[in-house]
Amino acid sequence: MPSVADLIFLALLGVLLFTPLSSKLLGDAGIGWHVRTGQQILATHAIPHADSFSSSTAGKNWYAWEWPYDVLAGQLETSLGLNGVVWLTALVIAVVFAWTFRILILRSVTVLPALILTLLAISASTIHFLTRPHVWSWLFTLAFFGILESSERGCGEGGLSQTKNKTLWFLPLLMLIWVNVHGGFLVGILLIAIFWLGALWDWYATKANRIEDTLRRIAVTQRTRKLTLIGLLSFAATFLNPYGWKLHTHIYAYLSNRFLMNHVEEFQSPNFHQIAPRCFAVLLLLTLAALAWRGRYLRVSEGLIVLFAAYAGLYAARNIPVSSILLVVTVAPLLCHGSAARSEMSPGLLSRMTAVERRQRGHLWCVAAALATLAICFNSGRVSATPLIDAHFDQRRMPVEAVNYLEQNDTAGPLLTPDYWGGYVIYRLYPKTQVIVDDRHDLYGEEFLRAYLTFIHAERGWQQFLVQHRAGSIVVPRDSAIASVLSESSEWRAVYADDVAIVFRAR
Repeated sequence: MPSVADLIFLALLGVLLFTPLSSKLLGDAGIGWHVRTGQQILATHAIPHADSFSSSTAGKNWYAWEWPYDVLAGQLETSLGLNGVVWLTALVIAVVFAWTFRILILRSVTVLPALILTLLAISASTIHFLTRPHVWSWLFTLAFFGILESSERGCGEGGLSQTKNKTLWFLPLLMLIWVNVHGGFLVGILLIAIFWLGALWDWYATKANRIEDTLRRIAVTQRTRKLTLIGLLSFAATFLNPYGWKLHTHIYAYLSNRFLMNHVEEFQSPNFHQIAPRCFAVLLLLTLAALAWRGRYLRVSEGLIVLFAAYAGLYAARNIPVSSILLVVTVAPLLCHGSAARSEMSPGLLSRMTAVERRQRGHLWCVAAALATLAICFNSGRVSATPLIDAHFDQRRMPVEAVNYLEQNDTAGPLLTPDYWGGYVIYRLYPKTQVIVDDRHDLYGEEFLRAYLTFIHAERGWQQFLVQHRAGSIVVPRDSAIASVLSESSEWRAVYADDVAIVFRAR
């Protein structure tokens, strides 16, 4: 029989592949330029340093810092179509939350509360269930937390075992991959710093009055030195990317730009009227309850993680998944303190299930499901003649029919669309047509995006943006303000319209 962790994996993989949620994963058009970037790298055998998708930034320095993911997504799209890209994302998400449940079990949380908290974290994280490389940061965050927390716990139990000692050395190697996959590698550096501060505090707080305390102080001293070295090596590994130190300055300039942080939707604070942020709010309330009830038992590192996760999730909606995962794996042992001991004293079904989960090592069901679904993708999403996987862009969110029209008719000059449609147009029309803007906001910069927002909101002087960038065709939402203004303009005429988008061409 599959374990509960296996069932979580199987359920998530199945729901994300065999239901309409597969199209929800494609709700962000940014995957379009990720795919085309990867295919460009495979064709040229070179990592791009200049943009080729946009006419407004042609030749401008561009940091494709997620290039390994782009290559993987590009190859999967070439071989399996969008089914392959969605399969990869569904696989990573399923692994993340099955592993989250597994960590809770290993931290002495019984099956039922572990399952409830994992489902709560899944619900909160649906806000960013998208085919983008950020899901890999969820996986790396869990790996860093698991390694660092187990080493700290092992040190607290009377010394640092050789096994847990050796696993710490995986962190610089993981960081080498993480820095090239997603900008979330900063979370890994922060986690190392948090556990280093925790070790430093333990060293300061441990008094060598007894032999046991002396041995513990020696173990904590060794661990502090080791974390110092591992932190330095991990930080050095972040410079092993195609752009070197320039990537760090670029990310800092991007994240410290107040205009971009205030106007890019995913960096804005969560809207708690939506379901996913509400689930995150429940996690915050449970965290407060745990701190009020058993906060005195919280280690320094755990307290710092709680503060970071709460602040990050409240600061930006895109941080909710990582924050939810960190809150669950940190606070669950406090909420469920003593439940494992009570279940052992009065064994029942749940206690036996918990014991089985702790002994679980192999995950054959998960491997079999991953390979079976991959085989279905290789067969165009079909089993025999029955279609089971059909990943596609939702026509209600993307200008699918409008782009079909542009494919069948010559597109005049660069194509201007809202930034959130730019990636889809790149996916469909590149290299035949270049866009003027897409959702790579770090590439375009503040000055360009100010002018773009003036145009898209039809504010005074909107025509200057069109003149400056020489748009030949425009595709905008049919019910937008700029669509109404362009319809009244003598310089533009509507050549196509449907319920989602309207296409304009210069007269």
